Amino acid sequence: MLPGRRMYDVIVIGGGHAGCEAAAAAARCGARTALVTFDAAALGAMSCNPAFGGLGKGHLMREVDALDGLAARAADAAAIHYRMLNASKGSAVQGPRVQADRALYKAAIRQMLADQAGLEIVEGEAASLTLRRSPGQGFSTSLEARGEEIGGVSLSDGRALSARAVVLATGTFLNARMHRGLATAQGGRVGEAAAVTLGQQLRACDLPVARLKTGTPPRLDGRTIDWAGLERQPSDDGHWTMSPMSRRRRNPPLACFLTRTSRATHDAIRASLHESPLHSGAIEGQGPRYCPSIEDKVLRFGDRDGHQIFLEPEGLDAPLVYPNGISTSLPAAAQQAFLRTIAGLEHVAIAQPGYAVEYDYITLPGLFLAGQINGTTGYEEAAAQGLVAGINAARRAAGRDPIILDRAQSYTGVMIDDLTLQGVTEPYRMLTARAEYRLRLRADNATERLTPVGEAAGCLGPERRTFAATRRDGLRMIKDALDRTARARDLGLDVARDDGRARSLGEWLCVPGIEVRDLLPLAPELMRADPGLLAIATDDARYAPYLKRQDAEVHQLRAAGQATIPFHTDFAAIPGLSNEMVERLTAARPADLGTASRIRGITPAALATILAHTQRRVA
Repeated sequence: MLPGRRMYDVIVIGGGHAGCEAAAAAARCGARTALVTFDAAALGAMSCNPAFGGLGKGHLMREVDALDGLAARAADAAAIHYRMLNASKGSAVQGPRVQADRALYKAAIRQMLADQAGLEIVEGEAASLTLRRSPGQGFSTSLEARGEEIGGVSLSDGRALSARAVVLATGTFLNARMHRGLATAQGGRVGEAAAVTLGQQLRACDLPVARLKTGTPPRLDGRTIDWAGLERQPSDDGHWTMSPMSRRRRNPPLACFLTRTSRATHDAIRASLHESPLHSGAIEGQGPRYCPSIEDKVLRFGDRDGHQIFLEPEGLDAPLVYPNGISTSLPAAAQQAFLRTIAGLEHVAIAQPGYAVEYDYITLPGLFLAGQINGTTGYEEAAAQGLVAGINAARRAAGRDPIILDRAQSYTGVMIDDLTLQGVTEPYRMLTARAEYRLRLRADNATERLTPVGEAAGCLGPERRTFAATRRDGLRMIKDALDRTARARDLGLDVARDDGRARSLGEWLCVPGIEVRDLLPLAPELMRADPGLLAIATDDARYAPYLKRQDAEVHQLRAAGQATIPFHTDFAAIPGLSNEMVERLTAARPADLGTASRIRGITPAALATILAHTQRRVA
């Protein structure tokens, strides 16, 4: 090792949600890990909304937790408002969401990182990646073509860190510029610098770099809001937590409040559009479709007389309020003007104006990239990617094969599959509609789906392993009870068109009107079962016919898709493929026919042609 060079197994660049999860996961896997960040005091910062979870996003939070990630437990430590979205619907589409005290969340993350063995926090700017001659097993990029692979990181102060694997989790900081009105400045967050030199190096390496943008609303002084006339939304009164390992809710709950924009609001926004960087051409990057700015809402939905705003408190001891739904990059004076046309905000004071940030992203399979650098948006998407990247970086450093989560196994697998195969044209956000197997991929059964994967990968701590074993035993007891058979008369049930056939207790739960309490005469131990586990087992029983059908579909798809496609296949040489197909296949480099089938625009006829071509090459 060169003088002054510090050696690690894994280096993670970036201390946001992706970076924190990646660094902790790599260290849990036994890798000596360095987390490089501009400012250690900013670790765990919630740079946008003070909330985690929701529809699709709540599934990701539970999956991160199932693999012993940090975010869900930290969210519970900081939660001041709990709400189960779609609570009246089936568990497959329910989304747990919590609002968190920003200071408490940051403190929880920093403590968990400090407690993690094998992890070192390194303050400094990652100026460049260190490249070295490859022995022939480099990344699948232009670096490989030049016979180079990543060997570490050089910091701007001259320090050099070596590692066998590097994770880039740069968030919105890569070549970042902030926009408010027509004024621009370098930076990925208010008061923080941009990662400029690293961004320049990545562009010089001929990586596929493009631009995206995101934004944030103004922060309001809650002491200047007229709360009396606004609709109150209390925290729900359930006992669930974001992580099932969190035994209870810790903090006193706070209510949110609802208000709406008005026609006067929209008129004020339209009058200021000439000062908007989104519409002046100052911003090149595409913004998120499912979380548009208030300027975009006014232009795209001009017929609407109002848009809902959730006024969300940012902490127990802070007067700041986050107005969810009015992200904006208008000048501060224009923000003040339109805010005062909104009910309850007639005299509101802005603590920090909203702004937009534009940044570089890279979509490239094979590199350890996590979070917004991959073109995603959202804390939850970043955390899930970071966790998988950290695990696989540690496995690469140890010379082991990566873990692969597929679409039938997790929402995380759906997201990674979408990013690597479909590419990104706008910030990617997880939605329940993106998952084909929603009945299997519920938020409540994430532990059962993924904790065994984490155990096999060696990324679970001792507390998680004990928790998983106890939970597994509890579920086994419940399912053994539900496997008992009985006739309607045995249970004292008055069932229409009773055929006298004996059914398992689980099958009886599929009969409309039959509840767990009706089964207690033959399964009294269910009274002692954990309510959460009992709910999971009940849903599994009721969904059983549909799950059986989905399991058969998954088996067929996996069997049909096992035909391999050599990495260096020249798709342009395959007759019958359109130029568009060739372009998408070449970019995605599918490893097998099943993967190729999930690429947008690849037809069954094209799959048959590819299969015939690969079979001829093998023969």
